[in-house]
Amino acid sequence: MATLKIIIASTRPGRVGLPIGQWVREQALAHGGFSDVELIDLAEVNLPFMDEPNHPRLQRYTHRHTREWSATIAAGDAFVFVTPEYNHGYNAVLKNALDYLHNEWRYKPVGLVSYGGIAAGIRAAQQIKQVVAALKMTAVAEAVAIPFVTQVIDEEGNVMANDAMIASAKTMFDELARVTEALRPLRRDAVSA
Repeated sequence: MATLKIIIASTRPGRVGLPIGQWVREQALAHGGFSDVELIDLAEVNLPFMDEPNHPRLQRYTHRHTREWSATIAAGDAFVFVTPEYNHGYNAVLKNALDYLHNEWRYKPVGLVSYGGIAAGIRAAQQIKQVVAALKMTAVAEAVAIPFVTQVIDEEGNVMANDAMIASAKTMFDELARVTEALRPLRRDAVSA
């Protein structure tokens, strides 16, 4: 089975991305379609604004933080991005994390969990699809979109998922597992090239 990495995009103090990411991890573990599920918090990764002198395609990284980020992403077979919507788009921290690398993302599927107000982060998710396509990733159509996100977080910061969230997560993980296996030969060929 495949390795899944869930990336929490928000680094904002008081963010709801952390409990949403933890809930997504619980759903992935309950799904059982992945051998290993890792939660990656970009607030902890703390990548500086892109500071590599060489193009990421060359993989000639000069900084330790880039080499560590490269190893983390290279070890994943599939991803889920947990993203807020800021001003009708996704946040700069996720864009920076994506732009640091190139080959490590290739032929890997990604599921999207977006959240926000009435639009549920959908505009951010749509923008991410353009960027991941350029990295040769495959965004699965099945996604989790959480409107009025503060209404599903209790006073202790726990997610009170509704039936629609749970069903959407299961459907997304079903498709993510299928696409991960379908892309496996391309990932294998890319590594050996």
